[in-house]
Order: sequence, then structure tokens, then C-alpha cells
Amino acid sequence: MKTLTAFTFVCVLSTASAALAQTPPPTAPPAGGQPVGGSQPVGTTGAAATPARAATTSADYRLVPGDKLRIEVYKDPQLSQSVQVRPDGKITLPLANDVTAAGHTPTELRDSIVSSLKTYMSNPTVTVMVVETVAPIVYVMGEVNSAGGLPLNGKMDVLQALATAKGFKDFADTKNIVIRRGTQLLKFNYNEAVKGKGAPVFLQPGDTIVVK
Repeated sequence: MKTLTAFTFVCVLSTASAALAQTPPPTAPPAGGQPVGGSQPVGTTGAAATPARAATTSADYRLVPGDKLRIEVYKDPQLSQSVQVRPDGKITLPLANDVTAAGHTPTELRDSIVSSLKTYMSNPTVTVMVVETVAPIVYVMGEVNSAGGLPLNGKMDVLQALATAKGFKDFADTKNIVIRRGTQLLKFNYNEAVKGKGAPVFLQPGDTIVVK
């Protein structure tokens, strides 16, 4: 009887050892404690996601037609708007109506909107954000060999723009060139400029050089 009991006990131990040998070891989680193959929760953004493109502008950046803006009026979601500067250089906002944006910095536009809203509300708080910008352009027209629009990449003066327009036609009045800048008319004498007389006249987005 004692021999049979010992034999049974040895069999039980052998069976338990075989079961343990067939059981795979637990898989250790990767660094950081995240499960392998786990899915990202809905509504979150992973590190590899592409961020939304935002405009990078300096404090003295001047708005041009086509720029996309976000106007936020504090505690008033109905007045807060996403707008685009129209070809006439203006934007339209509730209560403020048409506001000139082109040619102004975002800070100057903010002040104009605040001034317009003060008629309807006390101490409005307004934020102007440039969401997307377009490439600024200047124009050369009249008695030049290649009239049209030119991209304004960095600083460009009138002489450089005229050189890009491939020079003048035979009867161009190079002493009385006009630069149209909004409502301003600026005179430019090409003959004096090529001799180094006077300071360079740098162009602004939307300027039009007229050669008669």
C-alpha cells in the first residue's frame, strides 16, 4: 500500500512539471508600459500626426488680399469669425461691417475692429490671428517690355522690379514713373536712381509701378 502511494505521488509531480514546461512565459510590455499593437483612442493625436499649417508672420507683417484670418471677440462667439481679405482689401464682420485690412498689420486691424465695436459694446476685447498668407505681389505696367505681376520675395526696390520687367520701351518717360500704393501716388525718377542719387525705394505688397 505504501509503495502504490509513493508511485502515485511521483506521477502527479511529473504531470505538473510537464504542464509548466508547456506554458509560455508572460510577454513583458514595451518601454513606457503601452501594450504591443494597442490602438490609439479616438479623438487623440499621436506624435506622428501632421500638425495643421499655421502662418508665421512678423509683428510688422502687412495684410494682403487673399490672407485668411481668424477674428476672436472675447465672450462673443457670434461675432467671432473666420474671414478672408477680399480683392478690395476689406473684410466684413457683424456690427463692424466693412473694415479695411489690406495694408495694415494685424495689430492695426485689431484696433480698427475694436473702434468699430465700441459703438455697440463696452471695452471689446479682440484678437486677430493670421491663419494663412498668400505670396505678396507687386505689379509693373505701361511702357515696359514685360508687364505683369511679380512675386515680392523679401525686400525689392523699384530698380529691381523694373529690371525684372526687362527694361523700357522706346518712348518710356523714365523720369516720371509713378508708384501707386493704395491711395498714394509716389514719384520715381529712374534716371536719378541709376546714378545712385537718393535712397532706394522699397516696394510693399500690392504696389503698382506705372511707366508712361
